[in-house]
Amino acid sequence: MAISDPMTAPGLRWGVLAPGGIAHRFAHEIPKFTRSQIVAVGSRDLGRAQKFVETTQIGGGVRPYGSYEGLVADPGVEAVYIASPHSEHYAHARLALEAGKHILVEKSFTLNAAQAQTIFMMAAQRRLFVMEAMWSRFLPHYQVLREIVASGEIGQVNSIVGVHAQSLNMDPHWRLMNPALGGGALLDLGVYPLSLIHWLWGLPQRIKVTGALTSTGVDLRESISMWYGDRLAVAYADMGAAGKNSLQIVGSNGRLEIPDWFYTPQNLVVTSGTGQQRVVATRVEGGFQYQVAEMARCLAAGMYESPIMSWAHTVEVMQLMDEVRRQLGVVYPIER
Repeated sequence: MAISDPMTAPGLRWGVLAPGGIAHRFAHEIPKFTRSQIVAVGSRDLGRAQKFVETTQIGGGVRPYGSYEGLVADPGVEAVYIASPHSEHYAHARLALEAGKHILVEKSFTLNAAQAQTIFMMAAQRRLFVMEAMWSRFLPHYQVLREIVASGEIGQVNSIVGVHAQSLNMDPHWRLMNPALGGGALLDLGVYPLSLIHWLWGLPQRIKVTGALTSTGVDLRESISMWYGDRLAVAYADMGAAGKNSLQIVGSNGRLEIPDWFYTPQNLVVTSGTGQQRVVATRVEGGFQYQVAEMARCLAAGMYESPIMSWAHTVEVMQLMDEVRRQLGVVYPIER
C-alpha cells in the first residue's frame, strides 16, 4: 500500500489552543513534516503562550494570546488544534466553531457521546471540518495492518487483544486522578485499543467490563471484553502498571503483532500458521503529521469529515466508553 507523503498535502495556518505537553509535540512535528505552519497560540496565561513560542522555536511571527477567545478570533488562523484536558474539549470546540474555525480535537474527543454529537451537529450546520486527533489511525503501520487483515493472509480473524498500560502519576491532585478533568485510564489510555478494535470490527454485540477505581473515583484499570458473534476482542487499560502496550490480531492461519507501543510508529510482525515470521517495515519519524495532512487534503476536496476518522466512528467509540464507565460506576461531576 502506498502511503502519501504528508509534505504533498496542502498547508494550513494553525492556531494551538492550550500549550501543554502534547501541544509541544504538535508544534515540533507539524512545521517539520508538513507544509502547514503554526501562526498563533492561545493560553489563559499570556506568559505561558509566549514561553511556548520561545521554547518550541516555531518561527518568528507566531502570535501569542492570553485568552482562547483571542486565539479563535485571529483572522489569520484557519484551523485550531485543541490540546486542553478532556473536560474542556466540549467548551473549546464550541468556542472555535462559533468563531468559524475548522478544528482538530485531541482524543478522547469529549467526555461523553452526547457532547460529541452536539459538536458534530454544530460543525454540520456551519460547514466546518472537525476531526478527533486519533493520530495513530493515520500512521503507515495502521494502514498496512488493515490491509493485511483484509487480504486474508492470516486467515479469518478470531480475536484481537490490545493492551495500553503505563505507570503514571498517582498524586490525587494530578489531572488523570481528577474526575472533574475527565481523569482515569479509559479516556487517556483505553481509547487507543478501543478505537483500533472498533475501526476493524465496529460495535460489539455484547460488552463486559471489570476493573478497579482510584480513591478519587476514576478508573485505575479495566479489562473490556467485547463479543462479535463467535469472535472476541479485549482492550485492557491501566494507569498504574508499566505494561508492554502490545497488540495481537489472531487469525485462523497466523497472527499479526505489534510487540510494544502499538499506537506509535512501529514495524509489524506477521507470523504464519507454520511459525514463519516476516517483519513489515512501516516505522516512520514523527507521527502527528499524517493526521494534519489528512485534514488538509479533506478540506481541499471540500469535505468536512475524514472517511478514515469519521464523525460516526468518534461517536460510537465515545458510546463504548460511556458503557465502560457505566459498568464501572465512573461518573464525571458535569454529568451528575
